[in-house]
Amino acid sequence: MSNEGGKPEFVFHITERSTFNAALETGVYEAPSLKAEGFIHCSKREQIERTASRFFRGKSGLVLLCIDAEKLGAALRFEPADGELFPHCYVGIAVEGIVAVIEFPCDGNGEFGVPEEVALLR
Repeated sequence: MSNEGGKPEFVFHITERSTFNAALETGVYEAPSLKAEGFIHCSKREQIERTASRFFRGKSGLVLLCIDAEKLGAALRFEPADGELFPHCYVGIAVEGIVAVIEFPCDGNGEFGVPEEVALLR
């Protein structure tokens, strides 16, 4: 779902549960890519499955962070990658801006599907 400006209401980030748990201690989630590349890789709702299958195939212990895009403000930019626009966040994400943390297991073939909880976000 998008707001009136075309920006989605939520963006999503896949991470290990242990990495997110560390953010609960500090109040800010910072993916390793923030330091290495300058931004946190995110996905729009329709990109979750492709992103997961490409970068996390067969990996366990993952969660899907559902992030309020509005709270990221100008730090959230949609930039081209692999022929489409992906959301990139250029700051650490305040834990209070993460509206849901959803368990994100792969199936027996190592593939991912979009969790039903994502459809319930409003």
